Amino acid sequence: MKSINKYIIIAALATPLALTSCSDSFLDVTPPDKATVDEYFSTYDHIIEAMAATYNPLRQYDMNNIQYTPLTLCSDVMGDDVWPGGASISDNQHLHKMFNFESSQNSSDALSGIWDQSYKGVRNANDVLHYIENSKPNLTDTQYNTLSAEARTLRAFYYMQLWKFYGNIPFYMENLKAPYIAEQKSANEVYETVISDLESAISLNALPMKWDDNNIGRMSQAAAYMIYAEMVMYQNDESRYQKALSYMQQIISDTNDYDLNPDYANIFLESGEWSKESIFEICYKDDNALRAWGGINNAGGTIYPRLIGPSGGVPEDGVDNGWGFEPVREETYNMFAEGDVRRDATVYDARKASYTKRYQDTGLWLKKYLPYTENNKDQNADGDLNFNNNLRIYRFAETLLNAAELLVRTNGDLSKAQQYLNLVHHRAGLADNRAATIDNIIDERHLEFVGEGKRYWDLVRTGKAASTLTPDAYGYRTNTWSESKKYLPIPLSEIDAAHGTLKQNNY
Repeated sequence: MKSINKYIIIAALATPLALTSCSDSFLDVTPPDKATVDEYFSTYDHIIEAMAATYNPLRQYDMNNIQYTPLTLCSDVMGDDVWPGGASISDNQHLHKMFNFESSQNSSDALSGIWDQSYKGVRNANDVLHYIENSKPNLTDTQYNTLSAEARTLRAFYYMQLWKFYGNIPFYMENLKAPYIAEQKSANEVYETVISDLESAISLNALPMKWDDNNIGRMSQAAAYMIYAEMVMYQNDESRYQKALSYMQQIISDTNDYDLNPDYANIFLESGEWSKESIFEICYKDDNALRAWGGINNAGGTIYPRLIGPSGGVPEDGVDNGWGFEPVREETYNMFAEGDVRRDATVYDARKASYTKRYQDTGLWLKKYLPYTENNKDQNADGDLNFNNNLRIYRFAETLLNAAELLVRTNGDLSKAQQYLNLVHHRAGLADNRAATIDNIIDERHLEFVGEGKRYWDLVRTGKAASTLTPDAYGYRTNTWSESKKYLPIPLSEIDAAHGTLKQNNY
C-alpha cells in the first residue's frame, strides 16, 4: 500500500491521556511532565496527537480483542450476497444470528464490537473538540476550523454506525461525567442532531477536498459529503436531497482529485489504494506491523482477509490460509452479465481447487479482500492480524450513483442521471446503456459494491428488504426481515450498565 504518514500511525502510539480521558482512572494518573490533560493538549501538535487517536477505533472495527466485527462483513451478512460461513453455525454466533434476523441481547448473540468501537470514537472526538475550544487562543483560525471540522466529521461517522445498526442510542455531544449515564435518543432525534452538526462542519469549508500524500487517511471535505449523502439517503430525508445532490456534484466537478479508476480490478490491489477513485479508506499496513494477539492492537494490518479466505488456502494461486467466513453465494456470482469485469474482480472461484471446506462453503470467495500471501509478507508481528488491505469506505463510483439516484428522486436532469449511471456501467466493460430509473441504479449499486457493506442498507432504505431477505432454498436463512429487525438489540451489558435508563429495541 502507499505509505501512511506519521499522522495516522501516531494513533497507535498516542499518549494514553488521549484514549482514557473520560474514564475514572485518568483522574489518578500524573503525566510524566506533571501537566494536566488540558495543559498537555493545548498546542496544535498535541491536539494532532489526540486527533490521530480519534482515528484508531476505525482500524479496530475488524477485531478489538473482543469480537470480530468488520463493518462490511457485519453489514453484508444481513444481506443477500454472502453466507456467514466459518467452522459452524456456532462459530462467531453473532454473525449467524444477524444473518437469520434472530439476534438477542445476550453476550454470544449481540453485536457488541461496533457499539464499543463507535463509542470509543465518539469519546475521542468529543475530547478533541474540548481541547480545541480550550486552546483556541493558541490556534490560528485555519487550524481551529480545520481541526473542528475534522473531529466533527469523524464523530458523525461513528454516530452513523450506531444509528444505522442500533437506532435508539445513548447520545451526547460532550463527554459524560459521573455517573456516566446519557439520555437515550430516538433514531430520528439522533439523525437530526448529527446531520445538522455535520452540515455546520461542512459549511466551514475548512477541509480540503482531498488531502495530500503526507496526510493520507484523514477525513476530507469529500468524505464529509459522502457521509452526509449516506445518512440523508438512508433516512429518506427528502428535505435534504437537493443539498446532498449538490455535494455529490461538487465531488464530480473536482476532476483534478476524483475520477473512476479505469481498471476495476486494480481498485482492490495494493497499487490501487488511494487512487483517484478513493474518497475514504481505513488504512492498514503489513510492513513493520506491531499488531499482535493480546498485545498491541493498533499499528499494523487487518485480520479481515484471514477471516474470509478458504481454510488452508490455495497456495498455487498465492492465497493464504483463511477461516472460511463470508463465502459468496452462487447466485451472486451468477448475477453478473457476460463480459462484466466486476465478476472476476469481485469473486475468487476456487470450486476446482483443493482446500478444507467449512460451513456454508460455495467455493466462491470475496476477492476484493482475499488473504493473498503477498499482502502480509512484510509483517514482523502476527500473520493473522497484519494484512495490508485497506478497507474501501467511499469510492467515486458511489458518488456517481448517489448523484444519479438523487437526480431521479428530485425530478432533476434525467439525461445527466443516465450519464452518471452509465459511466459506472461502462467502466465494467458493458456497452449497453441503462435508463436512469431507481431500480436500475439500485441494481448497478448491487453489482458495483458486492462485499463493500452497501447492499443490506440499500434494501432497507428502498423498502425492498422484506421481499428480498426471505428464507432461502438451502435452509440457512429461515426468517424473513421485517421492520422490527431494522435495529439490532442493544447488548445486555450496556443495558445493565445504564441502571434502568436504557430501553431495549423491540427486535
